[in-house]
Amino acid sequence: MTVTVTEPASRAARILSRPIALNGLTVPNRIAMAPMTRMFSPGGVPGDDVRSYYARRAAAGVGLIVTEGTYVGHESAGQSDSVPRFHGEEQLAGWARVAEDVHAAGGTIVPQLWHIGMVRKQGDPPFPDAPAVGPSGLVTAGAEPTGKTMTQADLDAVIGAFAEAAAAAERIGFDGVEIHGAHGYLLDQFLWAGTNRRTDAYGGDPAARARFSAEVVAAVREAVSPEFPVLFRYSQWKQQDYTARLAETPEELEAILTPLAAAGVDAFHASTRRYWLPEFEGSDLNLAGWTKKITGKPVITVGSVGLDGDFIGAFQGEGSQVKAIDNLLDRLEADEFDLVAVGRALLQDPEWAAKVLSDRFDELTAYDAAALKTLS
Repeated sequence: MTVTVTEPASRAARILSRPIALNGLTVPNRIAMAPMTRMFSPGGVPGDDVRSYYARRAAAGVGLIVTEGTYVGHESAGQSDSVPRFHGEEQLAGWARVAEDVHAAGGTIVPQLWHIGMVRKQGDPPFPDAPAVGPSGLVTAGAEPTGKTMTQADLDAVIGAFAEAAAAAERIGFDGVEIHGAHGYLLDQFLWAGTNRRTDAYGGDPAARARFSAEVVAAVREAVSPEFPVLFRYSQWKQQDYTARLAETPEELEAILTPLAAAGVDAFHASTRRYWLPEFEGSDLNLAGWTKKITGKPVITVGSVGLDGDFIGAFQGEGSQVKAIDNLLDRLEADEFDLVAVGRALLQDPEWAAKVLSDRFDELTAYDAAALKTLS
């Protein structure tokens, strides 16, 4: 009798290949694609090249695709006519084809829903007459107001735009949605004391600053089926200030995250520049680890995964060398967090997941900033 001996799976495959449930969605493994703005969608419409871009990565083993940020249907949401939108008949038809192709390739996909707030300048496309809006008209801490302080009618309109986009995502076949509450954009401008100077119910202590985001989450939750996953991405750092912090202590972080979880967030996406750095003194937990400890929800970590430098150098034209992921695997195995989002390493190498899952680390290619110029 011939006995077939099966080779044991590599450590990376054993840890990363485990399925995970996000509400009613089962993600086939622990690898996610991080959202990265690409600006290859003229008129806000994702075309065949965008379809192929995402489907290639799903076919190579990425379990969860989080799309680039997509503008919700509010006139002040964006600043480019080449960034995709998640409203409009032609735009949504394009996105439906993206979701179909990712599913055919074996992956799952959620759109990232986005409003940039005060980062926009009046005159920017796609709606040049729309004003920049924010909690206090400030783009960064210590600045003078350059935009419109949002009224209750403005808040309600934006909340409705997020809810409508989420309902559209479920209708056209996506597996969930991610709300962009990070990096100094609109929702984060409310969360951050540096840009939120309001004296009404939406400003003040951390819990009050979280109220607007919680109302967005609640409206999204109401607009979709109970089992449809709602993700929320947040960060300490801002594009306006890389050293900014929403919370200086775990207690402050708890005050922000608790109302978001109560409003209906199924999973958090904790964005850091380097995932291996501890978030607060006295603990080795990173931001994702603290998020899971505080909320009990599944959490995605992200930040220079597989690279020896952070993303800032990348956008200044620098490359990076391939970095081992043993520390990442240790943290996943210890359940510090649940999934890992890969950004530039996956942008550079569409086969990154397949190579890692099959222990072909020697075949990984180092990141080159030239990859930003194509949809390879």
